[in-house]
Amino acid sequence: MPAMIAFAGVLGGLAVVRWAYRTAVRINEELEEARRAHMAEAVSRNEIPTLRRDPVTGAYRPG
Repeated sequence: MPAMIAFAGVLGGLAVVRWAYRTAVRINEELEEARRAHMAEAVSRNEIPTLRRDPVTGAYRPG
């Protein structure tokens, strides 16, 4: 009987390791996707006009 318990423990341990590995891979894929989206957004930020100071009012306006 103890051999059966040890074998069941090994199988359970392997299942936990497999689950942890798959979870880590999934999370890394999600983080990589978010990083790519952030980089694509950074490119589109260059298209936003810069603000210039209005000499009369002193306020910043798109220019």
